[in-house]
Amino acid sequence: MWKLLRNLMKSPMFVIGVGIFFLSLFVAILGPVFYNVDINARDIVAGPYAPSSSEHLLGTDHLGRDYVSLLISGLRSSLYVGLIAGVIATTIGVFIGLFGGFRGGWIDEILNMGTNLFIVIPQFVILVLISSAVKEGRSLTLIGLIIGLTSWSWSARAVRAQASSLRSRDHISLARINGASSLTIVVKHVLPYLLSYVFMVFIMQVSSGILSEASISMIGLGPLDSTSLGIILNQAKDNGALSDSIWIAFLPATLVITLTVFALYLINTSMEGVFNPRLRK
Repeated sequence: MWKLLRNLMKSPMFVIGVGIFFLSLFVAILGPVFYNVDINARDIVAGPYAPSSSEHLLGTDHLGRDYVSLLISGLRSSLYVGLIAGVIATTIGVFIGLFGGFRGGWIDEILNMGTNLFIVIPQFVILVLISSAVKEGRSLTLIGLIIGLTSWSWSARAVRAQASSLRSRDHISLARINGASSLTIVVKHVLPYLLSYVFMVFIMQVSSGILSEASISMIGLGPLDSTSLGIILNQAKDNGALSDSIWIAFLPATLVITLTVFALYLINTSMEGVFNPRLRK
C-alpha cells in the first residue's frame, strides 16, 4: 500500500490532480467557515451584476446575490451529485460486469446485450427525458440517482472485460477444484485483483456525474431546491449574461467545473499509468 502511494506521488499528474481536487473539497466543505455564505441574501444597494468589491469579491448575480457564495454552494452541490452518481453507476456496473464476465455463457450474453443497449442509446437523451418527466421534487439526490442509473453501461463493459480475463487464471481453477462457490471466488479471488480498476472507474463516474449535472442544469432540468454550478450557468444564460458579455456571471462557474473534472482526469490517468505495466513501459 505504501509502496503504491510512493509510486503515485512520483507522478506530477497525480500530485497536481489531488492538489486541485482537495482544494475543491476544501472550498466546498470548509468554505462557509471562512466566508459568509448566504445564497438568499440580496444586496439592493449593489444591484444586479455589480462589479467586484470588498463586500462581493466576484460581484453579484442578476438578483444581487454574492457570487462567491453561489460558487461555494454550487460546488458543494455539484460534488454531491457527482458522488451519488458515481457510487450508483459504479456499483451497478461492477456487479453486472463481474457477474456476467465471471459466469460467462448465456447469462453473460443476456447481460452484455442489455449493456450494449444502454450504450447505443445516448445517455444524455435518456437523462433529459427522465428529468423533464419529473415536474416536482427534482432534488440533488434525485438528479444524482437518475444520472447514476443512466451511466453505468460503459463501466459494466470495462469490468466485464477484466473479469473475463481472470476467469481462466490458475488460481481461479484451483479454487473451483477445492469446491469454492462462485460468490466466494468472486469476492476472494477476482474482486481483489480489480479493486484498483474499480476505483479508477469510480473516479471517472464521479467526473461524468458532475458534467452530466451541469449539462442538464444548463438547459433548465437541474435540481429545483438547490444551487449548483449548472444552475448558475443556466441563470446566467436566461438573464442575458452571455449575450451582454457579462463574463463574471458564467466564467468562474465554468472554470470551477473544468478544474474539478480535469483534476479527476489527472488522478485517473496517473493511477492507470501506475497500475498498468504496459503503460509504464
